[in-house]
Amino acid sequence: MHPDRASTHEGYATVHGYRLYWKSVGDPGPAGTVVALHGGPGATHDYLLSLSDLAQWGYRVVYYDQIGCGRSDLARDVNEYTIERDVEDLDALRKALGLERFHLLGSSYGGLLAIAYALAHPEPLRSLVSASGLVDVPFASREMQRLKRELPASVLDVIDRHEAAGEFQHPEYLAAVLEFYRRHVCRLPVWPAELSYSLDRMSVPKYGTMNGPNEFTIVGTIRDYDASDRLKEIRLPTLFTAGRYDEVTPAVARAMHERVRGSRLVIFDESSHTAFWEERAGYLDRLRSFLAGVP
Repeated sequence: MHPDRASTHEGYATVHGYRLYWKSVGDPGPAGTVVALHGGPGATHDYLLSLSDLAQWGYRVVYYDQIGCGRSDLARDVNEYTIERDVEDLDALRKALGLERFHLLGSSYGGLLAIAYALAHPEPLRSLVSASGLVDVPFASREMQRLKRELPASVLDVIDRHEAAGEFQHPEYLAAVLEFYRRHVCRLPVWPAELSYSLDRMSVPKYGTMNGPNEFTIVGTIRDYDASDRLKEIRLPTLFTAGRYDEVTPAVARAMHERVRGSRLVIFDESSHTAFWEERAGYLDRLRSFLAGVP
């Protein structure tokens, strides 16, 4: 079945006093359900929609916008924007949707959230996929700073000058940041509309609170988060993926892979942070191969 012809359902679930928007593509069946977690923290689910290709092979894919993001409600207090809250929102949402056993895939911050959920609530999970995810934020941040220092001197000069002045919204600075993104977030000459939609609608309250002004300046509340010592507790079939040019570098994926017994690691040579778009067919092939091997 072509994903455009797959049955699609959407709605809202009330979770911890807030409405969270959800969307599912495909019907429940023997292949199972994949729950996809977007990143940011503060993006929308839309940039993950290429994963709906899985519906061709009998999977149901469930997306949702986390609290403070996209079509879901904003929190009344920015102090509610925490990893722990996102974990418990996910568990409440999966109960509201009647999801008893499912595969969990998280992209970027969603990968961190997927691991945090697997550590807190492993029982409903069949498998775990970290798509350019992270678990040691200080290490990932150092890697991003290394990539930033490798930008052309003219671009780096603009970044350094405006960062020193605290001018994170200056048009010249934003243009320089976009150069980093075109190298390390998505290398396609024309970005998918779904990716542009998510980035254009990044939740300023949540992204600013938890992350910071941009991808490589992580100064928000997650800046010191590191659960890498707990990765040895994961006993699920686990797949780590990253792009060769990823802002969350292959070194980050490799470090996690080495700590999760029996896990698999795939690096996509022509991709950066969105391999599920940059090498769409190849990514889905490797993902399907992994999922098909899960009991």
